[in-house]
Amino acid sequence: MKASDLFVKALEAEGVEYIFGIPGEENLDLLESLRNSSIKLVLTRHEQGAGFMAATYGRLTGKVGVCLSTLGPGATNLVTPAAYAQLGAMPMLMITGQKPIKTSKQGRFQVIDIVDMMRPITKFTTQVVSGERIPSVVREAFRVAHEERPGAVHIELPEDIAAESTDAPLLTPSTVRRPIAEYKAISRAIEMIEQATSPLLLIGAGANRKLTAKMLREFVDCTGIPFVTTQMGKGVLNESDPLFAGNTALSDGDFVHRAIDRADLIINVGHDVVEKPPFFMHHDDQKVIHVNFDSATVDPVYFPQLEVVGDIANSIWQIKEGITPQTGWKLDFYKDVHEAYVKHRGEAEDDNRFPVLPERFVRDVRKVMPDDGIVTLDNGVYKIWFARNYPAYAPNTLLLDNALASMGAGLPSAIGAKLVHPDVPVVSVCGDGGFMMNSQELETAVRLGLDLVVIVLRDDAYGMIKWKQAHMQLENFGLDYGNPDLVQYAQSYGAQGWRIESTEQIASTLQQCLATPGVHLIDCPVDYSLNDETLNRTIKTLSKQL
Repeated sequence: MKASDLFVKALEAEGVEYIFGIPGEENLDLLESLRNSSIKLVLTRHEQGAGFMAATYGRLTGKVGVCLSTLGPGATNLVTPAAYAQLGAMPMLMITGQKPIKTSKQGRFQVIDIVDMMRPITKFTTQVVSGERIPSVVREAFRVAHEERPGAVHIELPEDIAAESTDAPLLTPSTVRRPIAEYKAISRAIEMIEQATSPLLLIGAGANRKLTAKMLREFVDCTGIPFVTTQMGKGVLNESDPLFAGNTALSDGDFVHRAIDRADLIINVGHDVVEKPPFFMHHDDQKVIHVNFDSATVDPVYFPQLEVVGDIANSIWQIKEGITPQTGWKLDFYKDVHEAYVKHRGEAEDDNRFPVLPERFVRDVRKVMPDDGIVTLDNGVYKIWFARNYPAYAPNTLLLDNALASMGAGLPSAIGAKLVHPDVPVVSVCGDGGFMMNSQELETAVRLGLDLVVIVLRDDAYGMIKWKQAHMQLENFGLDYGNPDLVQYAQSYGAQGWRIESTEQIASTLQQCLATPGVHLIDCPVDYSLNDETLNRTIKTLSKQL
């Protein structure tokens, strides 16, 4: 058969449902093969948006998301999504085209070394040099992308290779069972937890897996040990639980850091080096157990005393099965932290001033969204407040990026999430800066017939950097811009546009949008000027209550 047909059959054998991207002339044989396949091609308006959609598909399903581009400028546009998936541990395959490699007569037009370009930001990158290699190359790419720690892989399929004939047989995907932790490590972990005075569970990005969430729930129910999360560990356990002591949204000085400081033992589950640990280890009485798929990367502030290396869900299950909850554990302080934080959070959440304060906005979104509703975030100041103030009740219901932290991902991520979960309400929250970086994907959402809500928090500036600039007592310079009329902008794509003119309108407008089919954009002015005041109030509250 034609090599491009074999390539697509290999993708079908791996269970690929969607390919996101923009084909070029070097992909035309592959495009024709896709036309006759079970795989749905989602044509996007920019390769970057395609990559973010594919990475989000991988994040939500655990399967490999796939995106497609042509050579040269199309392929270079995938660099940011590659880094996004690689740092965020999202399984994703990028397929790029290339000029003929055997008889090219076009010189170096649009030709750069994409394989070499992708090498530092992927787990695996290669060029297909013959049709015979397609089955093994595709199988290896999927295997590597999926295995822990998941990430980005890349295959370049040249135009002449795609067109040649081959009779190479497909390779059947293999089943892999992850290794489990050594019994002695499990026993020592149980011993250290039972001997601790104030143990605390810390849930990181690597714990955001279905089986791990189930086992962690059983562990907390069995032991009563409180938990905190990193930003990318949000929602692994239900954060309405009174045992939840906070999310590490701020660098330091928050309620959650008081809880961490009180712990004499931290059970650090799924720690990922892309998220700095919310504590600095010192050579004192605080001990750390590292529970992860891989051993710890040791540095001057992270050197755990015990490493439990193996499948996380199995490790937690083994510890839970062997542990005896101790009556001598002192855990009430963590509950005091939870109660003080909830009380403190409510002070700003009832503020009606307009433009809206981020804390109030977060409260209204949480009030409207169902427990299983998905909120995808772009990157900006509001991400901190969502991480800190938005209780996530289930895994992967608040999709934020605390790894590459790339602007422009919020809307494409929401499109990917809606395709994975068509029956679940999906809301994308973007700053005006990040939204405009990939706003053209509104047309993609409209064309696909999605029911989707996009909220643009508008401050007419790169707000995060402007806040930092003011915090450093520097003059306001170089960060303000203008925006189009966002309501008319949405309407020009065939979406519905809404304008928020008072804080009281936010919840009701969002409810109306979620109840009405189609793509909706809500223009919501936001005020970040009180960030420092809020944080100072946090410190004062802490000094009084804890």
